[in-house]
Amino acid sequence: MTKVVKMTNREILENATKRLDKAGIAEAGNDAWLLFSEAFGMTRTDYLIDKNAECNAGHIPFFDSCIEKRLAHIPVQYILGKAYFMGYEFEVNNNVLIPRFDTEVLVSEVLKYTQDDFKILDMCTGSGCIAISLSLLSGAEVTGVDISEKALAVADYNKVINKADKVTFVKSNMFENIDGTFNLIVSNPPYIPTKDIFELEHEVKNEEPMLALDGHDDGLFFYRILAEESAKYLRPNGGIFMEIGYNQAEDVRNLLIKNNFTDISVIKDLAGLDRVVCGWRK
Repeated sequence: MTKVVKMTNREILENATKRLDKAGIAEAGNDAWLLFSEAFGMTRTDYLIDKNAECNAGHIPFFDSCIEKRLAHIPVQYILGKAYFMGYEFEVNNNVLIPRFDTEVLVSEVLKYTQDDFKILDMCTGSGCIAISLSLLSGAEVTGVDISEKALAVADYNKVINKADKVTFVKSNMFENIDGTFNLIVSNPPYIPTKDIFELEHEVKNEEPMLALDGHDDGLFFYRILAEESAKYLRPNGGIFMEIGYNQAEDVRNLLIKNNFTDISVIKDLAGLDRVVCGWRK
């Protein structure tokens, strides 16, 4: 007869944290907690009250399977199938880039200039987190664009669960299938130079979609298209807002200048790094 080893909530969480830490997972404690919280249905308050109570053995197999996936360097968001952005929950899988906190800087900046009667184009929409957040927080009508049908399936689902009725998603290779004009264009395009992708951490280069990462030779491929084509789709006094890599501000700024945008500015993230470039069409 197999002896069942009883464990407290604290013990099972600490053991998982140690396993992740030993495997070199950067945020072992945080990741273990997120998986534990999901598997056992416990909030921080619940845990503080019951950390020394015997854990619910029925939840252990699921928790263990989650830890095994994290040990294989699958991101927590993909394991749980969800991520949070601008206060909203979004479904994510390996067909879409995981929403980043840094990208909230882009959305927050766009919201400063958005009115509820605006039409906004979100190029390279992925999970739809930017388009949906902008619409829900401003009341604007937003069109999200992506070339990937699998990404658009995720975006459509996120539209439904967040009840974002003023958002529409379109399959298009950049501006190819886009009609009409917009007050604002926003984009978080692929911007990592191809040669740099293989230096990224395992979770990014091997788990997230290459289509959403690869900015071609110099990382500026999609910025060139945005700078050259967007004026045709912007209304007078319309603006373009683009997330950038930390060392791309000057190059992207020059692309906008070359294409007759004015009042160009660079916005930094909370770490003090260049994160967003915006410009205006007069």
